[in-house]
Amino acid sequence: MKEYLINCTVQREFHLLAFSISADLQLVLFIGILVMYLLTVLGNLIITGLIYLTPQLHTPMYYFLCNLSVQDIIYVSSVLPKFLSILVTGDARITFPACITQMFFFAFCAVSEFTLLSSMAYDRYVAICIPLHYITIMNKSLCIILFSISWFVGFLNSLSYAVLVSTLSFCNSQDISNFYCDLKTMIALSSDDITYIKMLVYVESIFLGLTPFVLILVSYTCIIATVIKIRSSAGRVKAFSSCSSHLTVVILFYGTSLSSYMVPESQYSPEQDKFLSLLYTAVVPMLNPLVYTLRNKQVLRAMDNILKRYLKF
Repeated sequence: MKEYLINCTVQREFHLLAFSISADLQLVLFIGILVMYLLTVLGNLIITGLIYLTPQLHTPMYYFLCNLSVQDIIYVSSVLPKFLSILVTGDARITFPACITQMFFFAFCAVSEFTLLSSMAYDRYVAICIPLHYITIMNKSLCIILFSISWFVGFLNSLSYAVLVSTLSFCNSQDISNFYCDLKTMIALSSDDITYIKMLVYVESIFLGLTPFVLILVSYTCIIATVIKIRSSAGRVKAFSSCSSHLTVVILFYGTSLSSYMVPESQYSPEQDKFLSLLYTAVVPMLNPLVYTLRNKQVLRAMDNILKRYLKF
């Protein structure tokens, strides 16, 4: 009995149960995940470098984008390297401290991105709806405040959950039905009474997920109302094009991540839940740099100028 209690309180390792597929498909999945990971890191590093090297991009919109790129790099790096290791070695073990650390960084970046995307929507609202006051409102001080709030909220939220989960007992099973240590999966695995924690996660998903989403909807409602009033068709296209990249990222990120936490668990099988997790941990972060480069003429122009400057010799 004493040994059983010790095993409940002092966890040495968990086992990540990734996709149940054949060896051939595992190789295909490994190559696909590796390509997505490299593209995500490389793409976001390129965007960050372009913004740093191009004075024309030293504006609030691109400062927000730079923060988003850094978050995405941390976001994928907290999950995908371990997943790749599992696919190569077949060793699905992960220590309890490593699991808590992985969960912390993943939740940290996810929550920070929610608040950052709402700040980016406000930036677009000011730029289109009250352009004459844009420089005054979106000054350096406000940008720093919005950045700080984004990172601080994410840090505080993920730290609180990391501490909370680290106090739980896991006596029944150490098998995590996912390819990373997900908060929802971890608390479901605990042998303690988790009713209040599940309620807390659900409430926080509404507050930290849906509240920024509502703010984004309000911002874009005002933006659309303003753009419709523009008489010139060229002016309307220009106004919408400045928002299209951000709106695409919002739809991709919110559509995949919130559906995982807000939809009841009974709606998805474990394999479907893993696939949905793969979408917002690998596919969406890979698409973000592509969306912001291929759909943004300023970024493409900056990239062209940098290439000409450094490759002309």
